[in-house]
Amino acid sequence: MSGHVHNTNKACCSIPPVQSEYKPKGSYQKVGSFEKAYVIGDSKTHALICIYDIFGFWPQTEQGADILSSTLSGTKVVMPDFLQGNPWPVDQFPPKTDEQKEKLQQFFGTTANPQERLKETVEIAKALQSEGYTSIGLYGFCWGGKVAMLAGSHSELFTGVSIVHPAMLDVKDVEGLAVPLAIFPSKDEPADEVEKIVKALKSKPFADKCTHKTYPNMHHGWAAARGDLSNEENKKEYEDVYSRVAAFFKSVQKA
Repeated sequence: MSGHVHNTNKACCSIPPVQSEYKPKGSYQKVGSFEKAYVIGDSKTHALICIYDIFGFWPQTEQGADILSSTLSGTKVVMPDFLQGNPWPVDQFPPKTDEQKEKLQQFFGTTANPQERLKETVEIAKALQSEGYTSIGLYGFCWGGKVAMLAGSHSELFTGVSIVHPAMLDVKDVEGLAVPLAIFPSKDEPADEVEKIVKALKSKPFADKCTHKTYPNMHHGWAAARGDLSNEENKKEYEDVYSRVAAFFKSVQKA
């Protein structure tokens, strides 16, 4: 399996993360089988699971979790350490040599393998259900968008899935989708594939619950580790996408 996973999104493989001064409001806790997860929120019934981008825990991604938790009245947001302490090293990004580029592709076939991380996403949702959470949403960035899309086949676990500047987009993934989808691509995602996905969603029984918006002025990663919130436009679109993600989850959550 590992040899077949390739991330062909050039922006995803070239735009570096941005330093941020933000001090996250949540804490790191053990959740399910994960020794470490970023957790914010005090709800005992409503939860969101976040799949971060290849840089792992990053202030902008945690800031987004804080925004969602407070906007959705204390919803518990759980961001497990899916990369197990081995995010892609910032000092090796963007990859310059062929060897580094090859290593990055291997990373998508191993540490960040969507099929493998999918199993853990399902596990963590089951763990939250066993704790009494009755409404669980799932959102992911970049490679995490691929995992979230695949996990959307589990309608017994999730109320909806949102993907933001997702990598490895494939309209075939819509076939298995069993819950509403909110998709928010940047200018760097393949517009033709986005269009096919949006069109395919129209034939789903939950089509009216799906939502999408393309951010034509934003680069891949603007809502996660690559977001430059000192840039006015990036900050505005960052706030916009999180308000849309929040509105989407509010519309699909169970009481």
